[in-house]
Amino acid sequence: MHNPGNATPDRFPAQDRFADGAQYIAGRLTKGTSGRTHTVVDPATGEDVLTYDLAGPDDVDAAVAAARAAFPGWAGATPGERSDALHRFAAVLAERAEDFARAESLQCGKPLKLTREFDVPGTVDNAAFFAGAARHLQGQSAGEYSGDHTSYVRREPIGVVGSIAPWNYPLQMAAWKILPAIAAGNTIVLKPAEITPLTSLMFAQAATEAGIPDGVINVVSGTGREAGEHLVAHPDVAMTSFTGSTAVGKRVAEVATATVKRLHLELGGKAPFLVFDDADLDAAVHGAVAGSLINTGQDCTAATRAYVQRPLYEAFVEKTAALMDTVRVGDPFAPGTDLGPLVSHVQRDRVAAFVDRARSYARVVTGGEVPQGDLKDGAYYRPTLVADAAQDSEVVQSEIFGPVLVVLPFDTDDEGMRLANDTPYGLAASAWSRDVYRANRATREIKAGCVWINDHIPIISEMPHGGYKASGFGKDMSAYSFEEYTQVKHVMFDNTAVAAKDWHRTVFGDR
Repeated sequence: MHNPGNATPDRFPAQDRFADGAQYIAGRLTKGTSGRTHTVVDPATGEDVLTYDLAGPDDVDAAVAAARAAFPGWAGATPGERSDALHRFAAVLAERAEDFARAESLQCGKPLKLTREFDVPGTVDNAAFFAGAARHLQGQSAGEYSGDHTSYVRREPIGVVGSIAPWNYPLQMAAWKILPAIAAGNTIVLKPAEITPLTSLMFAQAATEAGIPDGVINVVSGTGREAGEHLVAHPDVAMTSFTGSTAVGKRVAEVATATVKRLHLELGGKAPFLVFDDADLDAAVHGAVAGSLINTGQDCTAATRAYVQRPLYEAFVEKTAALMDTVRVGDPFAPGTDLGPLVSHVQRDRVAAFVDRARSYARVVTGGEVPQGDLKDGAYYRPTLVADAAQDSEVVQSEIFGPVLVVLPFDTDDEGMRLANDTPYGLAASAWSRDVYRANRATREIKAGCVWINDHIPIISEMPHGGYKASGFGKDMSAYSFEEYTQVKHVMFDNTAVAAKDWHRTVFGDR
């Protein structure tokens, strides 16, 4: 259970680590110049973690200038040199693993066992992957595609990348934004969410320690309205990468179009969890609980809509509710905790409001309440199962972003596929069946960037992550992410030294 006497500084000494400021520009920590401050709060206790000066437009300008100054040298480094630097970076991240795990748990409320076993190892693995991938960033080989000419394609970095990351996975999102960009030779300015800046700053510091040049990675900790919009609109930023809600993503796209920037958007999700009547019921139940409650449900790929074929529906609801009731909610730093708080009281109240409104049209089978007792000061919410909602209801169609799973029945396979696709989103999905033909049909017909079969949530560095429809476009992770952070150039040689004259003669005649 939560121990209110466990003071925040014992968890991670953020106030000491960031006494010099929470902006990281040109290789050093500085204070923001907006004239306003923000306080990072431990969502498990409500205690203050760090009060810092927010970034303003001047800080964004300084960070972009540092990234622009560093670009020629970093882009001019060989792939081997960038690869060596990223290997050193991965090693530093691994050495600092416990610090990163504790800081991430503190600012987000994630159970420490989750950050130790998932967030931090995944980040180290990303760094190791892109260290190797940096050496395989190639154009196309030369070829005589047009008579006496030889053509080839160069793949080149874009320039300064302005990235905006969300609060649900601050460390991993910093890695997903930064690593492919710098592996390809770009420099970057990252704006983390102002409520969770700690591990992004630590990530940039680790890069400097690994020998990545000053200015290649910069972090500005400020609000989206002030620092974020200024970064997106900045004329010296060649590309914007944003992860967050679809509504904010539309605003980012609107601002970015004024300077015709390259744009990468990873937006909201409402992942369907499709259970056919031949599925392994117990496996599906465990998958649904794990897939819906990962990171307290604050995951855009989390299982949020379980569609269960009618012969299994009631048993699925009963077993899922029973398993949810065994999930241990508590202090993220306690060894036995399965589920920590949401990231803030604001987010907790938003989730609770969704469930409270759903009571008028659906059945709340379990959960749907704020714990009391030792947990009353934190942003906790019990795992919640909602059944029998209509397909067009708010709780089915809207992204709740909390520990809430909605379960609906379906009859035919055609109906299940239709319902799975019946939201604006298309980031991830899963299908559960012992029938290879049913499973293969689901992979074809479900419109989502990732479809798991008999599992939900695992990701790996070698494979791409990104959405369809209102979930955005572009890919994180894998070699496919290099498509986002590079541009291609066609180079053509005249092999005869007379082709230009022949072309002139064809167009203009003999002169």
